Amino acid sequence: MNKKKIINDPVYGFISIPTELIFDLISHPYFQRLRYIKQLGMTHLVYPGALHTRFHHALGAMYLMDTALETLRSKGHLISAEEEEAVTIAILLHDIGHGPFSHALENTIIDGIAHEDISSMLMNKLNEGFEGKLSMAISIFNDTYPRKFLHQLVSSQLDMDRLDYLNRDSFFTGVSEGVISSERIIKMLNVKDDHVVVDEKGIYSIEKFLIARRLMYWQVYLHKTVIAGEEVLTKIFRRGRELISQGEELFATPALLHFLKSRISRDTFMNEGHHLETFACLDDTDIMASVKVWAYHPDQVLSHLCKNLVQRNLFRVDITNECPDEVFVEQLRQKAMQKYGVSYEDAAAYFVFTTSIRNNAYNQNDGNIGILMKNGQVKDIAAASDNSNLVALAKTVKKYILCYNKELLN
Repeated sequence: MNKKKIINDPVYGFISIPTELIFDLISHPYFQRLRYIKQLGMTHLVYPGALHTRFHHALGAMYLMDTALETLRSKGHLISAEEEEAVTIAILLHDIGHGPFSHALENTIIDGIAHEDISSMLMNKLNEGFEGKLSMAISIFNDTYPRKFLHQLVSSQLDMDRLDYLNRDSFFTGVSEGVISSERIIKMLNVKDDHVVVDEKGIYSIEKFLIARRLMYWQVYLHKTVIAGEEVLTKIFRRGRELISQGEELFATPALLHFLKSRISRDTFMNEGHHLETFACLDDTDIMASVKVWAYHPDQVLSHLCKNLVQRNLFRVDITNECPDEVFVEQLRQKAMQKYGVSYEDAAAYFVFTTSIRNNAYNQNDGNIGILMKNGQVKDIAAASDNSNLVALAKTVKKYILCYNKELLN
């Protein structure tokens, strides 16, 4: 069988699959599942073109990794063929642990576990099936491999993951503010003292990258209607689980029913292998099939939420710099009780509630972006740049959210 395939990607053009092992990993059911998980969760409710998947993104990040390795080799850094394949596998599989609708249901389906942890578990499972051929890739992914710069290409503040998702998400949403010159940034990459750095002449491209990331968060990832869609989805899952715990029977696929029937903790999930195998069967279609059926369930709360999601009749979301007015929130909850005939607890849990969001484009405590100056010194981007806005980008911005049904304003 010819495994030297070429994939036509709308962002980069033709992407080659570099090795037979990588071809076999892409063909595996764990990876093919990513075709059915949207990259941006509920963002298509705002930007109709945002229907691209984690499968697209993983292949794009793999392509950028190949380009980055070629650049580093051209600057005299030795990277073996084994390391090249391993770091390529690490970036290819970095998101394999995402659940339905990506971040929208993270920590909802399983309490207290991040998709990175599930990715690591699935990689270990794949390593068993591939007779240890993924051991180096797993070591790079977990940052236990001696050459630290390889992990930084997979996971850091300037990794192939971020370079791909900014361009790809901009492409599919049509939000041009997120477009970055990933090719130029990669050509400016270097390694100094086992850390990925950027040559000084690439400083303005990095500034643009950080500003683009900030704009994409506020305009796309944390758009108020995206938040509304994700909140409805999490409330639906919560209500479904609550009804099942009370003895109600709900339609669901076997994989979804497994996680609705019990709240599985992080420790339980990581120590009992059958949960992982069931999780690997879950994707967006499990959720939406259930939502469409639940829209006609006799429980008024569940059916109302599901109908609203299917018909895109979402919560109103007020985003403010200060906590919402408690008197106004209380008035809305009283209205919800009367309008929907629900208890105060259900009104507060499902129809009128508050939360918060945080955003910072550049977290200096999470591994900095080093600029390699012409004199050989490495400076943090915030210190090397003459753009005072970068200092502001390093600050965490917190905003408060009030969600409620629009009908309650009438």
